[in-house]
Order: sequence, then C-alpha cells, then structure tokens
Amino acid sequence: MPSQLFQSLESCNMPWSASSFSSSDSSSPASDLAAIDELNLAMTQASNPADRSAIDAPSETEPLQVIHDVSGQILSLQWPQASQNTLDISACVGQPVEVLFGPVAVGPYLERVHRVLETQQPERFQCVVRCGYHPMSFDFVLQPIRVNEGASHHVLGVGHRLKTTYPLHLPLHNELATKSVDDIVHYHALLTHIASNIRKTLNLETIWQQTVDGLGSLLNLHRCLVCDYSQEMQTLKVVAEYHRSDLHPCLGKTFELSKKPDFRETIETLKPVVSDFAWGEAHQPYSVLTMATCYQSEPNSVLLLQQSPGRSWHPLEIELINELTDQVGTAIAHAKLFGASQNLTTELTQAYEKLLDKNDELEEARRQAEEASRLKSEFLANTSHELRTPLNGMIGFLKLVLDGMADDPEEQREFLQESHKSALHLLDLINDVLDIAKIEAGKMEIDFSAVSLRDLFDHVENFAHPQAEQKGLYFKLSLPQTLDEIKLYCNYQRLLQVLLNLVGNAIKFTPEGGISITAEIKSQPVEFDHKPWPGFVKISVADTGIGVSLEKQDRLFQTFSQVDGERTRQYGGTGLGLAISQRLIEAMGGKVQFISMGEGLGSTVTFTALLYQEPVMIADGN
Repeated sequence: MPSQLFQSLESCNMPWSASSFSSSDSSSPASDLAAIDELNLAMTQASNPADRSAIDAPSETEPLQVIHDVSGQILSLQWPQASQNTLDISACVGQPVEVLFGPVAVGPYLERVHRVLETQQPERFQCVVRCGYHPMSFDFVLQPIRVNEGASHHVLGVGHRLKTTYPLHLPLHNELATKSVDDIVHYHALLTHIASNIRKTLNLETIWQQTVDGLGSLLNLHRCLVCDYSQEMQTLKVVAEYHRSDLHPCLGKTFELSKKPDFRETIETLKPVVSDFAWGEAHQPYSVLTMATCYQSEPNSVLLLQQSPGRSWHPLEIELINELTDQVGTAIAHAKLFGASQNLTTELTQAYEKLLDKNDELEEARRQAEEASRLKSEFLANTSHELRTPLNGMIGFLKLVLDGMADDPEEQREFLQESHKSALHLLDLINDVLDIAKIEAGKMEIDFSAVSLRDLFDHVENFAHPQAEQKGLYFKLSLPQTLDEIKLYCNYQRLLQVLLNLVGNAIKFTPEGGISITAEIKSQPVEFDHKPWPGFVKISVADTGIGVSLEKQDRLFQTFSQVDGERTRQYGGTGLGLAISQRLIEAMGGKVQFISMGEGLGSTVTFTALLYQEPVMIADGN
C-alpha cells in the first residue's frame, strides 16, 4: 500500500489507487476512514522533497496534505506547521472546507475539484487558504483518488506555502510596493468588509455604488464599472462608476453585447476575462478584468476593473475578486427581487385604493340614482296633479256651456274664456315636460340670430304687466342708454321663454311689492361657437317675494327637484322652470345665477346673453 502511494505521488499524471479502501461503498466517507488512517503515514513520507519532484514545490517548507470528498468534507488533514498557525487539525477533520480550513474562494475551488474528478487529471494552481482565521497563499496540486479501479469520489490536495513576492497594491499604506504574499490578508479583510456592507442593504443603487467604490479604492484602480445586464435587450448599461478625476465618466452609457466580445465571453462562460486596452501610442496598455456577477448561474451584471498602465492582474487577486462577485450577484438578485416586490406591493395598494374609490363612486352613483328615482316619482305625482287641474277646468266649463247652464251670452263667453285660459295653462305644462325631455335626451336644437333686446322687453311687458297689476304689484323695466339698438346673439323664442318663465315665477311668488327687470352691458371679449364676441348683456329679474332659504338654494336648478313640495302645490307649477331656463341659457353661451338672502327676503335671478355687436353708450349727463 505505501509503495502504491509513493508511486502515485512521484507522478501527478496518474490517478492515485488505494486497494485498502472499501469497494462496497466507495463514495461514503465513513467507509474510507480506516484506509485513510493507513495512508497518513505514507502521506507524511510523501512530504519528503526527494519524493515530490513532479510537484515542483516553490519552497522548502513541509507540505500541507488534505483528503476530502467531492462536496469538500475533509477526511484527513496533515500539516506540520499547523501548530505554528494555531490551527487545530482534529477540529477540521469531518468539517466542510468552508468552516475552519479551506480556500477563501470556495466556489472556484470546488469547481476545480469537480473538474479533476471528471477528467481524472491533476491540476496545479495557486490559491489563498483560510487556516483558522489566517489566510495564507499556497501552490496547490489536486489529483483524484481511485478506489479499486472504480469511479473517483475523493481528491488528494498537496500544498506548498508560497514565499515569493510580487507587486501588490496595499491601500492601507497608500503605496505600490513589492510585498510578501502574506499581505494578501489585507485584501481578504477589505473584501470581506465590502461584502459585509453590501449584505446590509437591499437598495440596488447602493449595492452597485458600494461595489465600485470598494474595489476601486482597494485595488487603486483607474476605473471600475458595474454594468446592469438586460437579457431581453442583450445590452449592458453602466449603472455605477468609480474613476480617476482625469478620466471621462461612463455612467449611463449602454453597450451592445454583440459589439463587446469580452463582455459576451464573461456572460456566456461566467468566468473572469482579462484583456489589454491600448489608449494612444505613447501609453502602455491597460489591463482590464471583466467579471460577471450571477445568481443561480444566471448573470445579472458585469464588473469591469481597469488597472493602471503596465500593471497586470495577479491570479490571487482575480480569485479573491471572483469570490466577491458571487456575493455581489446574490445581493443584486435579492435587491431586484425586493424592489420588484415593493413595486408589486405599491401597485396592489394603488389598485386597492382605486377599487375603494370606485366602490365609493358606485355607492354615490347608486345613491344618486335612488334619489333621482324618488324625485322623478315625486315629480310625476305633482305633474299629474298640475295637468289634471287645468284639464278638469276646461272640461267643467265646456260642460256648463254644452248643458245650457249659462244664463246669458255674457256668462257663456266667460265660461269659454276660463276654459281657454285653462287650455293655455295646460299647454305651458306640456311644453315644459316636452322641453325637459328633449334636453335630457340631448335633442334640443337652437337656431341663433341677431335679436333686439328692446323687442324682447316689450313682449315681456305686454304679457306680464297686466298680471302684476292684477295682483297689485309694481312692474319696472330698465334698459341701458345707448345711441343704437342693443342686439343679442341668441334664439328669440328660447330667450323669451326664459324671460317669461322667470317673470312668471316672480309674479307667482310675490304677494306684495313688485318686480324689477334690468339689463347691463358688459364689454368683455368672449368666445362662443369658435367665434369671438364683443361682450354680453347681464339681465336681472328681481322680486320682493317669499325668497328661498340658503340651505335649499342648491336644489333650485336640479331636474325633477322641487325646493318645497307643499309650496309647489300651493302656487302651482311643475318645478321645471329654472332647470329648463338654466339649460337653455347655457346652450346659448350664457350663465344663470340665483340670489336670495333667505325666506321672506325676496330673490333675484340673473342670466347673461351674448352681444351680437357692441352698442354706442350715451354718456352720463347727455
């Protein structure tokens, strides 16, 4: 058995055979422990420099020897210098390589282990090993252990402590000098600090910036970039940057993956890519390191690290930075997931609030629909009463005439006049109902023309003055003093309908006092129907009647809404007058306003009508 071990250690090109291992369960660590005890003596002998010429050790120190399985669980460990470095070998055996003893860059190391077992070929490389809490650099050889000509599930690692020197940046001393490889501990400590800061936040921008700032300061780089990777667009956008003040910034720049072979290679292979970048003939080329950060083997960003001219990357630096990129990739993935969850939460909250608002709107619409249905039912009840009253009057007076109940022709004529008056009243009620139906259906058509304000007022006076005198009320009309006639742009019949309605209401609801109608010209350019007009006329109908309380005035212009049902039945009417008047005035480019200081204090209704042309005013005193 020892001779077989010596033969295998004399040549790293052949897998190690150990016939003393159990063939029934070659992959089980428990079944190998007995054979490993037998091998320990041979491993000690293999540390003799005369027996390891093939390893070509770069130092004369005693080698470190370790056997572990494919997952990294240590089965045997020998290192004469362990006591000098406060490493308890017995505590390491049975533990994974990432616990007490093992490479700092665990991920790349285990990848090598898998590759050695798959190819059955040894590999030699340099790596930083964590010996307890002290990182040290070793020249390492990994080779497979074959058990009874079966598949290999274990590897033997032989490492020799490096004592050579190489140029290394040490930010703690702020200088570039030739230092012992032991100073790699500074890199490890600072990279651990960077990783710790990154893990403390879930803010994506902070992770990006802390990564470039930490690496840029640690390695004294000329430039360090984080490029966010978009798989859909196949682009990389610079989202964070560290650079010297004399270099131009790249933040926000977008690279197409097809035009950047170094980026494309590191995205496809997930391995570091080192390339040279020349800037001008007088400068030495820059050494650029490109690394992909990933999560669950899916790349999510690319790091670009640019050295100072003439300085190359050392394998130990690349290995340590590669270990950091694994943690950066995980942090980026977690931050993006957290950001997506926050966005989803915000969207769900907004959707919920919209649903609540929509529910409130639907509830308000339902309430308004119920109120409208109630008002329409009340309106129909009142209107049916109003329609029957003049109709019954017509039928009654006509029946008296037909039955010969009139004593003389004069009385018969009086019956017919009353019947005619009831018919006109019934016609007005029906017209109101038909007008509001047209307005509600949007089928009210209005023809515009130039209308004389004087003609309108004369018509109103001829109709309303006798009614006011009959109730003992005064009736006043007042027009502005102008040299020429005042012309309005409106529909004559519709504006007359509004005036007669407002004056009729004023007479109806005024038991004493009187009614005043005034007009005032407002020279203020306005636009209506895509045309400019010189101004408008403000017409006011004021009375000294019963007025309206302040809390009920908002119901005056509502369709089918009556301020006081009892009052409507007392004075008659459908309650549609003001609603119809408002719709007609607004359709002709004007506005309606109702003013009352309260019950018993009278009321004033004002509306505006467009001026067709501006008249010449008569100055005061002429």
